[in-house]
Amino acid sequence: MTDLIILSTLLPGPKHGYQLKHEAGIILGQGVLHNNLVYPLLRRFMNEKWVSRKTVPGERGQTRHRYAITALGRRELLSRLSTFTEQDARSSDGFRFRVGMFQLLDEETRLRILDAREKHLNARLEKLSAVETNFPLDRYPSEVIRQFRSETQSELEWIKRLRKIGRSGHRVIG
Repeated sequence: MTDLIILSTLLPGPKHGYQLKHEAGIILGQGVLHNNLVYPLLRRFMNEKWVSRKTVPGERGQTRHRYAITALGRRELLSRLSTFTEQDARSSDGFRFRVGMFQLLDEETRLRILDAREKHLNARLEKLSAVETNFPLDRYPSEVIRQFRSETQSELEWIKRLRKIGRSGHRVIG
């Protein structure tokens, strides 16, 4: 998912690697991403022609690299955002990231993503019920199940709100 985040941070315009490390780190909740994570991705993106690099003068006389997403990179990002497998549906972070990028996706794709996540969450509720029914749970395990159920139901409510937002006719960019 880091690769999708790095590509998406370039959508508003070109950025220096340092800025990408900070912005992607904030999105991932990790602070500044390490050079060994960001720069190999940028090299791969350049090899794939998804990102271009321009050398520009720095503030203190040094040269710096500024990266920009290409048209091919934007198409690749949209394609990868639109792909949402069962495995992706199990990932809370992957789902939330895609919801954050819904303005780039068409309504059919958004609904497919919501449907897949909703299916996963409903299956999770069934499994929680099975655990409660089939296992003797003490106070604390019961609390864990209760909290997990509450979080799952809350996310299902959020999905309902997202569906309403989609039906309200907000414009799709892209």
